[in-house]
Amino acid sequence: MSTNSTEKKWDRRSADTAERLEAASRYIGPGKQFKPEDTVALLEAVIRAGDRVNIEGNNQKQADFLAECLNKVDKSRIHDLHMVQSAVPLPVHLDLFENGIAKKLDFAFGGPQAGRVAKFISEGKLELGAIHTYLELFGRYFLDLTPKVSLICAYKADRQGNLYTGFNTEDTPTIVEATKFRQGIVIAQVNEIVDKLPRVDIPADWIDGVVQSPKPFFIEPLFTRDPALVTESQILLAMLCLKGIYAEYEVKRINHGIGFLTSAIELLLPTYGEELGLKGKACTHMILNPHPTMIPAIESGWVDTIHCFGGELGMEKYVAARPDVFFTGPDGTLRSNRAYAQTAGHYALDMFIGGTLQIDKFGNSSTATASRVAGFGGAPNMGCDAKGRRHATDSWLKVGKEMPTLDRQIGNMPRGKRLVVQGVETFGEGRAPVFVEQLDAWKLAENANLDLPPVMIYGDDLTHIVTEEGIAYLNRCADIEARMAAIRAVAGYTEIGLKANPDETRQLREAGIVKTPEDLGVDRSRANRSLLAARNIRDLVSWSGGLYNPPARFRNW
Repeated sequence: MSTNSTEKKWDRRSADTAERLEAASRYIGPGKQFKPEDTVALLEAVIRAGDRVNIEGNNQKQADFLAECLNKVDKSRIHDLHMVQSAVPLPVHLDLFENGIAKKLDFAFGGPQAGRVAKFISEGKLELGAIHTYLELFGRYFLDLTPKVSLICAYKADRQGNLYTGFNTEDTPTIVEATKFRQGIVIAQVNEIVDKLPRVDIPADWIDGVVQSPKPFFIEPLFTRDPALVTESQILLAMLCLKGIYAEYEVKRINHGIGFLTSAIELLLPTYGEELGLKGKACTHMILNPHPTMIPAIESGWVDTIHCFGGELGMEKYVAARPDVFFTGPDGTLRSNRAYAQTAGHYALDMFIGGTLQIDKFGNSSTATASRVAGFGGAPNMGCDAKGRRHATDSWLKVGKEMPTLDRQIGNMPRGKRLVVQGVETFGEGRAPVFVEQLDAWKLAENANLDLPPVMIYGDDLTHIVTEEGIAYLNRCADIEARMAAIRAVAGYTEIGLKANPDETRQLREAGIVKTPEDLGVDRSRANRSLLAARNIRDLVSWSGGLYNPPARFRNW
């Protein structure tokens, strides 16, 4: 037997954590509570220069008080932090780099700070690790990007330090488990401390410190779309999607992106969708947040199941009153979970549909521009064909059978393919063309010294493009030349679209690779707001029986 086993230490991480917590012990009282005014000193006790640190901050709830306090630590002692976190949407997240406290960032979504991320990279204030998808980053938490210290948020704590994350559980379990079970330190801010929790979402022995923050954590109603802002062009695209894709493939298991096109689709389900006879044949199982624009479809009996990445402000009572549809706990409130929803989104969906800012001539798409490091959140997890999938559904098999070149790769072995749909108007915000020769992502990669242009959805995963010109069925194309011709055919008056050859487009239409509204029998004159099941937020409240309580900024009555 080797004598080395008696010499080597195997508990260095836990010993280091114990030493840090001992230094912080004078601030921590019964129930692991500490005072808000001691937060900066506590963080200085448990964090060391160069640590890998997570601040819970996805695209909805934010551990904002702890982030603000981290910006106030003594930077002569705490600096060069490596931040690993889902998103950096708050100014304080980037202030850490401005203030010389943080140095490196691995993340998934930039949100409103996307321009500042790009600026800091070019100025040398921020070293970018990688732009991940949510699921990819979560995976690295358990491999090579495990946080040493995590700063999280919850609605409530009890006197023992157990946490209630409730409606917006989101990333919390993933962050806590990765950190605590690798002998790290978890500090939580909560909105209130109570005697008894509605349910325990995170047990007290996984938490090292709890502070009641001076004000409730910041949360964004990111998925609320006012039906009053849905345009007739978006309604036309929604009709094309329902007739040319939802009905064509009878796709049941779907994720909708957060744009107005998918809101229009949701609002057309009880009207145009019913007219097409799709009820029970499409949109029965959904992975998405509790979108208010789904209320009419839910109330009309379209939906069997919805699992959520996170919550949505104002939808708490409505979701609690519909436990047959949503995943709720014994206490009656929603249990969201971003990791599980992303896993379902990657492996269990038959279709992802969303929008983008740019699509190149090959079908690659991105929301990145030359001066904005935006990230993509979870879209690439759902907007790709999961090659590890081993279960079949009718729509998945149908898309696979339509691929003319599958046998060149795997012989006569049957396999399906996920529907990945990009729905866009050919010119976007500010009349910027959506179809371009080269994505701005190339310029961004050069400006930010990235190894790869940040592509949201690669062209070989994309199966359909929907524009006001019609639908390009890219999965039916035999080669890259046919795909490029199909893209040109639906690219309108953009630089790409003007290169379309009328004879080539006619052949594609005859082959069913491109279909115009007229080919599909979609009447353009019917694309107006009278087709929406709800035409404003107040209509959604009525559909919900008064259970939906929209945030004040969405009320005009």
